[in-house]
Parts: sequence; structure tokens; C-alpha cells
Amino acid sequence: MNEKILALLVQFITHVIDVGGYGGIVALVSLNSCGVLIPSELILPFAGYVVYLGHMNLFLVVAAGAVGCNIGSAVAYWIGAKGGRPLVVRYGKWVLMNTHDLDRMSWFFDRYGSIAILVGRMLPVVQTFVAFTAGIGKMSRLRFHIYTTVGSLVWYFCLAWAGAKLGEKWNSDPRLEQWFHRFHLAVEVALLAAFVWFVWTHLNRRRTVNAA
Repeated sequence: MNEKILALLVQFITHVIDVGGYGGIVALVSLNSCGVLIPSELILPFAGYVVYLGHMNLFLVVAAGAVGCNIGSAVAYWIGAKGGRPLVVRYGKWVLMNTHDLDRMSWFFDRYGSIAILVGRMLPVVQTFVAFTAGIGKMSRLRFHIYTTVGSLVWYFCLAWAGAKLGEKWNSDPRLEQWFHRFHLAVEVALLAAFVWFVWTHLNRRRTVNAA
């Protein structure tokens, strides 16, 4: 992530939490969960730092994060459920998707959706879009929100607790920024590999269909 963008994000997040408190955390995480790239890996550790300062309660910070996650996820799920299939039917060929992919996605979320949501809530970038995908796959709304809550509570507690324990090092230890960059880089490389595999398999399938 570009250094200037990262600095602006940190400034924005800290200002919202300073002004809005728990409500600010709910708002920021809601945006993150409905598709806006505001990393929870910045939101919750800073909230944990505020816990360290004695201005917030750790468990209320985590609860606020889980509430925001469910609000934003509900919006993203609804968009995916209502608009996902028609968009793919109309424009899917431009992104190498078709109704067969949607059917497979529905099957996947019906069979493995719980673990996908649980793990997806703990992965940078993935967590921002997992609700939209679950909506397209028409995963059970009850299961979706149960596992969204469980996954977000576990991950947000870890992030906020780390922020609280780091305390005064938040603004003084450059290793924190290095860790953030390395963690995001690893996830981005994995996502790039998955994207390349997706394109390669779909182009191969299209060539096979055309040849037949």
C-alpha cells in the first residue's frame, strides 16, 4: 500500500475514533465490511491503543467492531444476493464468469460457506468482499451472520488486544508498519495467484467449449 495513502488512512481512522468513540468504530468497520478498503488491521489496533490510554474498554471495542461488521456485511450480502446473478448473466463474459460459476458458488456456500466466512473474516482484503460473494452464493442468512459474528469477534479481539499491548510503541516502533506491509503483501500475493488460476482455468474451459 502506498505510504502516503497509508498515512492518510491512519490519520482518518484515528480522527474518526477520537471523535466518534465506539460509534466511530462501528462506522469504520461497517464501511470496511461493505466493500470500502479501510483495513480493520488499522482500525482495531488503534482502538486497542485507545484502550491502553484508558479511554475505552477492550471488550466494548471488540463488540462495536462485530456490530459494524454485521451491518456492513448485511449491506454487501444484499447487494450480492439481489444484483449479483443479473450482473453476471449480463456482463459476466467480460470477467470470465457465467451462470455455471454462480451455480458452483451457490453449491460451495451451501456446503462449505460456514468455514469460508469464518476464515475469510480473518484475512485482509478477503474480509472486505466475502459478504458480497456469500450473497451471490445465496448462503443462509442466519449461518452467514453467526459465522460473521464469531469470526469478527475472534479477529478483532486479537487486533485490539495487540494494539493495547503495544501501547506506547504505536507511534514509535517502525516494526509495526513493516509487519503490516509484510502481512498485506503475503495476502495480496496469494490473491494474485488465485486470480491467475481463475483466469487460466476459465480461458481453457472456453477454448474447450469453442473447439467442441
